[in-house]
Amino acid sequence: MKKYFPFTGYFDAGNGFASIISKLATLSLASLLFWQPLYGIAQSDTAQMSPKMESAGSCTSANIKLDEKKFVLIGGIQQWITVSGTSCDNPLILFLHGGPGNSLSPYADAIYGPWQSEFTLVQWDQRGAGKTFAANPATAESALTLERMARDGIELTEYLTRQFGKREVILMGGSWGSILGIYMVKSRPDLFYAYVGTGQIVSYRENQNASYTKLIALARAAGDQKTVSTIEALGPPPWTNPRNSGILRRATRIYEAKTSAAAPKAWWVPAPEYATAQMQDFFEQADDYSYLQFVGLKGDGIFSRIDLPKLGMRFDIPVYIIEGSEDLVAVPDVAKRYFDGLVAPDKEYVAVPQTGHDPNLAMIDAQHKILSEKIRPMAK
Repeated sequence: MKKYFPFTGYFDAGNGFASIISKLATLSLASLLFWQPLYGIAQSDTAQMSPKMESAGSCTSANIKLDEKKFVLIGGIQQWITVSGTSCDNPLILFLHGGPGNSLSPYADAIYGPWQSEFTLVQWDQRGAGKTFAANPATAESALTLERMARDGIELTEYLTRQFGKREVILMGGSWGSILGIYMVKSRPDLFYAYVGTGQIVSYRENQNASYTKLIALARAAGDQKTVSTIEALGPPPWTNPRNSGILRRATRIYEAKTSAAAPKAWWVPAPEYATAQMQDFFEQADDYSYLQFVGLKGDGIFSRIDLPKLGMRFDIPVYIIEGSEDLVAVPDVAKRYFDGLVAPDKEYVAVPQTGHDPNLAMIDAQHKILSEKIRPMAK
């Protein structure tokens, strides 16, 4: 049984090795150039994913309970969202999952279900992810771009404000979603009460170099010459080999696990509608596709162009960054330097002990604390 890490986009087959990296390690570069995902999916799953638009105006009164699962026309394609909450009167949170192809929808109720009494929660399978990818298989023949996905996010946010009667929404991004989130709030700050970033990525060069350097230092201190040799053999980033980022992450996850508290196993059991073999296979295909889009076949993917400080360091809305102290992907030193340079109406940096890049109970509690104490009062 595969275990899925939606914030980072890796399937774990039980031995600590991400399946996508295993595939990359056994494929020649020539075969990667001609990689195409399989489009096989059961008829029953296709029926579940048939795009159907909902009527406008879900919140006709404040006390309406929300439980919506539907496709919405965004950016010219049908994109999957779920909306859950006990009252239309509550502030609305739009979650931006990691990856970029790693939908949080199958796991959202297990992780964030208790928040539904205080917030309306919106999960979105982004372009190239989850049910959105499954409903639009031709996506695999086109390139993902950050600019297109940011426009999707803005269009979705505009839809949510109309559909649920909100002036603004709260934006939460994790890992890849933290990149997308910054692009969105810089583009249209008027749509958002605040931004909350978790596992905040800042720039390709800074983050990759920090991960590479810190991992080697930890392995050397532990007398782990095998890991030192493996990572040093890659050479310092930037890289042109798409396998290298996965090799690095495989090793950083091992080291994060030594000093981090694990998440409850129940979190990574997908909800029944996502648990069919066909659906899990399709989700994995989306993960493979988006991974290659992110790193690029020659190290020239979306990630290679990320440099958030170039977007400007002044924000028109509050910014809150929550980092795991043991994170070896979004290394805290990099995120903290970025945070220190930000100018915003309000800002706070939270370091969560015994937490790596993947979420755990301490991380979810830290997110909830910021939302409840800092953002909810301004969003009422």
